[in-house]
Amino acid sequence: MTQIFNRRGFLAAAAAGMATGAMAQGTAGAVELESESVSHNISALHMRDWRDHFPNLRNGAILCDIEARALHLWSEDESVYLLQPTTVPRTDELTRRGRSEIVRKAEWPTWRPTPSMLERFPDWPTVIEGGDPLNPLGARAMYLTWPAYLLHGTHDTRKIGRRSSDGCIGMYNEHAIRLYDLVTVGTQVLLL
Repeated sequence: MTQIFNRRGFLAAAAAGMATGAMAQGTAGAVELESESVSHNISALHMRDWRDHFPNLRNGAILCDIEARALHLWSEDESVYLLQPTTVPRTDELTRRGRSEIVRKAEWPTWRPTPSMLERFPDWPTVIEGGDPLNPLGARAMYLTWPAYLLHGTHDTRKIGRRSSDGCIGMYNEHAIRLYDLVTVGTQVLLL
């Protein structure tokens, strides 16, 4: 699920949210979940305010929330807010947190596993060309200041919303393409 908000969309979404909340309360004043499984499927995708994480929006800003498994983008002029689910690193040891920025962008990037990946998975190929369905980088990649850490698409959509990457932030290919089109080299990135 991707959400893009402009000012008009934000107001419409806020109105719908208030109406939904009012309808959900009904006459009993509370919402009851019908089964245990429903409560575990509630989305962690919540809107955020950029001011809580960035001093400004120069070149735009991306927040990758590891715990919520969500990516937020704010355009420099605040006309676009993007919220979408992601895949995150499978362990804390593979997780990089902190400030970075986009230093390079690539369409249909070639993938080369890092030496540590090949050590853990010696049967992996040493290179997979862009466009190959086995390429874990998918349709677009945005490289960060940290070597081997990227924001990228994936062909394996089962990974989205899970701890399943070897360090990168992955997303549906169509979401990666949309993000790629909205960001520039120099867009600020914060992983928390």
